[in-house]
Amino acid sequence: MTRKISITSDGKNVVVHLHRGDLPEAVSFNGAIAVDSETMGLSLVRDSLCLVQLSDGAGEAHLVQLDRASYNAPNLKRVLADAATLKLFHFARFDVAMFMRDLSVLCAPIYCTKIASKLVRTYTDKHGLKDLTKEVLGRDISKDQQSSDWGAPELSDAQLAYAASDVLHLHALKERLDAMLAREGRTEIAQSCFDFLPTRAALDLAGWDEIDIFAHS
Repeated sequence: MTRKISITSDGKNVVVHLHRGDLPEAVSFNGAIAVDSETMGLSLVRDSLCLVQLSDGAGEAHLVQLDRASYNAPNLKRVLADAATLKLFHFARFDVAMFMRDLSVLCAPIYCTKIASKLVRTYTDKHGLKDLTKEVLGRDISKDQQSSDWGAPELSDAQLAYAASDVLHLHALKERLDAMLAREGRTEIAQSCFDFLPTRAALDLAGWDEIDIFAHS
């Protein structure tokens, strides 16, 4: 079952598709895919994965409302695990851990705009998606629905619009951040961080989320 709404993003019309249970087999993406998730909270121990958002930047966003009793979503899992497709995240560490835990998917290769931001925007401590998008792209995004009930059986249009907005700017952010990384000579170290993210997620899930295993003591 699919539900569809239209929203305006950066002056352009975007079609948002909500799919229940899994991504339809006929849905395809071209190039890198922006990915995000919505959960019942931010605990990897307590809170469950509810929604996954995807967009290839071509004017559509696909949202998958998961069946939390089974997490049986083979088409979605295939897309997330595709080693030939780059996945763009903001704070990939959390999303990748959630996918690893609930979907049993190793998501790679990865690009994280939050890590890129921290490596090049060293003049600020504001690396949230809203602040990053405002400064780098000059676009305002709303976070009003961030703390809403993502486990509800029926999601509101406002929730769908919010969820879609989190994946509609990541391609443009990557382009700008790539230029900044190259300018500061930090492209290679950024890539090394991105490559390490699945291991970082596995450490979080294993209980080393607050412990720096690289520290002397």
